[in-house]
Amino acid sequence: MTEPWATSIPITGARTALGADLRLDLEGIGLRASLVEALRTAVRTGRLAPGARLPSSRSLAADLGVARNTVADSYAELVAEGWLTAQQGSGTRVATHAEPRRAEATSRRSNPIKRTHRMPPGSPNLAEFPRAQWLAASRRALTNAPHDAFGYGDTLGRVELRTVLAEYLARSRGVYAEPDRVVVCSGFHHGLMLTAQVLRRRGVREVAVEAYGLDAHRDLLASAGLRTPPLHVDERGARTEDLARMRGVGAVLLTPAHQYPMGIELRPDRRVAVVDWARLTGGLILEDDYDGDFRYDRQTVGALQGLDPDRVVYFGSVSKSLAPGLRLAWMVLPDDLVPEIAEAKGHVDWSSSVEQLTLAEFISSGAYDRHVRSMRLRYHRRRDQLIAALAQRAPGLRVTGMAAGLHAVIELPQGTERSVVSKAAGCGLEVSGLGEHRHANAGRHMPERSALVVGYASPSDSAWPDALDALCNVLAEATG
Repeated sequence: MTEPWATSIPITGARTALGADLRLDLEGIGLRASLVEALRTAVRTGRLAPGARLPSSRSLAADLGVARNTVADSYAELVAEGWLTAQQGSGTRVATHAEPRRAEATSRRSNPIKRTHRMPPGSPNLAEFPRAQWLAASRRALTNAPHDAFGYGDTLGRVELRTVLAEYLARSRGVYAEPDRVVVCSGFHHGLMLTAQVLRRRGVREVAVEAYGLDAHRDLLASAGLRTPPLHVDERGARTEDLARMRGVGAVLLTPAHQYPMGIELRPDRRVAVVDWARLTGGLILEDDYDGDFRYDRQTVGALQGLDPDRVVYFGSVSKSLAPGLRLAWMVLPDDLVPEIAEAKGHVDWSSSVEQLTLAEFISSGAYDRHVRSMRLRYHRRRDQLIAALAQRAPGLRVTGMAAGLHAVIELPQGTERSVVSKAAGCGLEVSGLGEHRHANAGRHMPERSALVVGYASPSDSAWPDALDALCNVLAEATG
């Protein structure tokens, strides 16, 4: 049995006594991951107060008996997530956030949805679905399923899956989750539909969205009677600081880990800005973590939800990690939102209880982690092959958005987007132009860009070489 590490480190700063000891219990789950989670917990519980200065990476490494890089990497991850700040000459400190606005008390709930080279953005490689492992998990789940699994069940979803998800999300995405705050739904659209209904009932009239995103999401919000003013997007992600000037907005929909379709990570200062906005106004952040498992240049950035679980609705699914056809997704909700979402969902669940039990078994057995790691390596190789091929055959084009996710953005000469998309379609390539994802009201202050959005994950291994060759031919002609 692996023994936990433990240490007491001196922390100084606002509301923390000079030289007071802070105990960090590092469980045996890997030094770096354990240190990151221990520090998150210390900040979340208030043991590390806003503005508190942390020891230098050298000092803490010596206290823990670990490599300095382990501490430095842990600090860097928490800075990226918005938990810490780092400035030259000032050291590493706990980030200062606005104080949360106190929610009105709510009662607790009682226990109560021609050959085409397919390269659609954001789609996984369906040929690699782990059929044998899924079947084995299904057999184990059916063998052990209680009789009530074949009834209508809990409105929130099978407790077995909600329990497993709470543990998995805390471990892999830094999400603060309890089983009673997890709601199983039938895809992101189902979850967003339920949330939109609840927001409308609460009197919300506007939900800000990223100026580049999916029409389907904007249309879904609009169908619930909500207006969708756009937030501009630049090289640092959505300009969340603009929310303070957007009167009437009661919620904002974001893709912080990997903005769709631009492929940009929301930077730490903007994470802090949107949390501060939510706390000061009582607004809600809707976090779509649609492909957060796939990061290639470094460790994945933790979910925004961990910064304030009472102001963030976290959405996740297996659509990118396994297959969209499973129709399995989840929301992690602020506690006061659970009864309202449960009421909106009703007593008819759109996803099978048997499939929910299978996913619970698939995750708890370790098969899900193994599959994600395997696909991360495959997609990483695809990404590198795409970059190398374009560098050789269309060297004038800039490729962005490839640090994570399943798609790339290929910059085109201004004014050529429509013609390139048309030529690609003529060659049997299923791609999209960046302009297709632009909000109709983005305005002149956000210049239009010509670019191609290409999903490099979806072709099977046998189809990938031909798809890549066809894409390079189209792009070489466009820049020739």
